[in-house]
Amino acid sequence: MPGSRPSALSRRTFLAAGAATVGAFATGGAIAAAAPDVLAEANTAGTTLARAARPGGARAGGYRKLVAGPGWPLYVRQELATAKAGRSRTRNGLAAFVQLTDMHITDVQSPARFEYTHDLITGSAFRPQEALNTQGAVSLVNRINSLSGGPFSGRRFDAVVTTGDNTDNRESVELDWFCKVLSGGSITPNTGAANRFEGVQNFGSTLYWQPESAIRDIYKERGYVQIPGYLRAAIAKHRSPGLNVPWYAVLGNHDDQYLGTIPNNILDDMYLWSVKLDVPATNPAAGQIAQAMQSNPAALGPLMAALRVSGPAYPVTPDSRRRPFSNQEFVRRHFDPALTGPGPVGHGFAAPDGPTWYTFQIAPGVLGIAMNTCNSLGLSDGSIGDRQLRWIQRQITAHRDQLVIVFSHHTSDTMSAALPNPDTPGERQYDGTALVAMLARHNNVIAWVNGHTHNNRLIPHRGSTAEHSFWEINTASHIDFPQLARIVEVVDNADGTLSIFTPLIEADAPYTADESDLTPDGLASLYRELAYNDLHTDPERIGKLTDRNCELLLAHPLR
Repeated sequence: MPGSRPSALSRRTFLAAGAATVGAFATGGAIAAAAPDVLAEANTAGTTLARAARPGGARAGGYRKLVAGPGWPLYVRQELATAKAGRSRTRNGLAAFVQLTDMHITDVQSPARFEYTHDLITGSAFRPQEALNTQGAVSLVNRINSLSGGPFSGRRFDAVVTTGDNTDNRESVELDWFCKVLSGGSITPNTGAANRFEGVQNFGSTLYWQPESAIRDIYKERGYVQIPGYLRAAIAKHRSPGLNVPWYAVLGNHDDQYLGTIPNNILDDMYLWSVKLDVPATNPAAGQIAQAMQSNPAALGPLMAALRVSGPAYPVTPDSRRRPFSNQEFVRRHFDPALTGPGPVGHGFAAPDGPTWYTFQIAPGVLGIAMNTCNSLGLSDGSIGDRQLRWIQRQITAHRDQLVIVFSHHTSDTMSAALPNPDTPGERQYDGTALVAMLARHNNVIAWVNGHTHNNRLIPHRGSTAEHSFWEINTASHIDFPQLARIVEVVDNADGTLSIFTPLIEADAPYTADESDLTPDGLASLYRELAYNDLHTDPERIGKLTDRNCELLLAHPLR
């Protein structure tokens, strides 16, 4: 996703967000209000309702250590239905699950990356914390496993659903690490040479944080410090216990195509190169690459071929595990018995050679529909093909006696790529507006859960009647700060309404990182703190308080 450096004003706004005054606000005539009475009855331990990371004091350069701060309040959102008194005494939990999204498990040493564009067009090209993302992801698994269930319903989690961008660059080894994070097993987050780090953080360029070097890079100017042993610890073997509940996977654009934005087959040979490029911004090629990435990806082939010969480049050890996987291989990998973990077999996909979309039973009476909204034309935004759209309509109709929640990577407003999809030649593509309209024609759809934006947003979609309305639940990533996942609880209030609770959770690593602690838990703590201090941190990703921990009201469509 595009990134930019926050202004001083926006960073101040971000710092103030955690201490924002609890009150009420009007949205289109409907009221969203803080609800301390509802919150008082919940088991908030381990969620951001109890406590959340906040910045401490700044050191030279502006780097801030994180500390444990107060929890964020619960807001009741009533745009689609009115909250009735006494519902907390009569409600019954129908389903509870955890949404993970945009984990971006990354092979940071891969030649098939464009880190040198991070200061030109997209901050996501290089993140100072990215070498620690398997440790951070395992810490998030530990958090989920530590929770007894939904804080409001008390219901044990029925599932975990990850809504895409599970990998960063569709590498086979990234997919293997991702599956082991969720299903359990040993992970060695290293490729290429077995005994050394061969990435840009060890090349000496001042464009990146050089954690083991005294070089004065642009990150150390902002207060990052030298950490001896950091890179060796980052690539060391560690273990995930795996989730203790069934998990399901959805494709994202980074799982679907080269870096999520470049058509496949143009640069696929780069995955197995024996050199890794590091083009300084002063090199005219850097600007040419940035322009091609934005407007003409086909031009990247000749550009990269020339740079492979001329450099600047560093030798790296080729690794066949970096081979890109296809969508079909993504599905098949989920049927690997070694990666089944808590199940189910296939993690939702119907068959090893089946489609990339499917249905699954979240809980009795609550059906999940996993969609594939990726368009492989070389676009980060998405669309949905006619065949899949018609299939979704049939599933919703066939299960009209159940509540339906749909899942995708893209949001309604990032499904704007209604252009021909190479994966479905000749098939008409539909945008997010069309999908919202289709979902609103069915009275049993209650929510659409998605990721992609790396932001927290909760969006009401009002249909022709109260029963034809639903909520869109968009959750921030686990690669960029604030590094969150979301619990989703569906409860029947027994008064003609449903409530969907949306409390956010953080990984269970310590809030304040200790640079001398290079254990997996210590690295997970550092993962979050480095992300907060990234030069490209966007303070808006955390969302408004009313996009975080909420009770979303809607009419019960089956009562």
